[in-house]
Amino acid sequence: MKLLILTLFIFLLITVLISYISYRIAFRAPKRLPDGDVSMPVGEQYEAHRPGISKSVEEMLARPFEAVTITSHDGKKLYARYYHAADNAPLQIFFHGYKSSAELDCCGGSKLAAKMGQNTLVVDQRSHGKSEGSCIAFGILERRDCLAWIQYSISRFGKDVPIILSGLSMGAATVLMATDLKLPDNVIGVIADCPYSSPKAIIQKVSKDMHLPAKLMYPFVILGAKLFGKFDLEESSAVTAVAGTKIPVLLIHGEDDRFVPCDMSREIHRSCASQITFETIPGAGHGLSYMVAPEQYEKAVVKFIQNILPVT
Repeated sequence: MKLLILTLFIFLLITVLISYISYRIAFRAPKRLPDGDVSMPVGEQYEAHRPGISKSVEEMLARPFEAVTITSHDGKKLYARYYHAADNAPLQIFFHGYKSSAELDCCGGSKLAAKMGQNTLVVDQRSHGKSEGSCIAFGILERRDCLAWIQYSISRFGKDVPIILSGLSMGAATVLMATDLKLPDNVIGVIADCPYSSPKAIIQKVSKDMHLPAKLMYPFVILGAKLFGKFDLEESSAVTAVAGTKIPVLLIHGEDDRFVPCDMSREIHRSCASQITFETIPGAGHGLSYMVAPEQYEKAVVKFIQNILPVT
């Protein structure tokens, strides 16, 4: 009997230990960079575009903005930059990707939005930038932050302001997953650039990339999220959320995305119940669609927004 109890104790201890290590690897936020510093992506796909990315980041950092903070549903102080273009203009709210930054992931989209005369709210996702937190939840908790930013925007600009949600990578998954919440009627569209289909799918894909047994490791990742992050990793997904949404969606994905495969957007496209436009960019790597094909990207975004804006 004692041997059985000891064996069970050791098994539980090993299970918790592996779950904690999994949590640290997958969900713990990276060390914050000094204000104004931006960690540029590495890899051969990015090298040719590094000067253009750097220029776009510098332009965004140089634009005047208003610092805005709100409190999340679980008490975290969240930060964003508000860029004003015109009174009573539509508002785009931008969300960046996993362990990335608003300056890097949103510089192109916010510039395009400003060009179209839209006001923009560029969010530091929880546990990134100036927003509080230490756990990255792959869009599960972040989608509730998205709702909080929508509610802030309505309280400030009114319930009739057209709101467009926009995100890249995890930010794209965040805005898609937010559609499974009860969003106000003035949220008129979602722009999702290279989203993953579900937290499970991207975690298993990255596990395989790391030469880890994905199916064997995933239960420990789920347990780590529940024990140490206090969230359910399978509470939502982009695929299930869009299956029940009526909000129009624009999907954009690079066909040479080696981190989040373009097939994940194809799965989202097949599942979506609302009006959906799917634009693929030949030769574009992860998050590089705008840099690779700016004219195609801009044309797709402008056409989508023109189609969803209310007639005045």
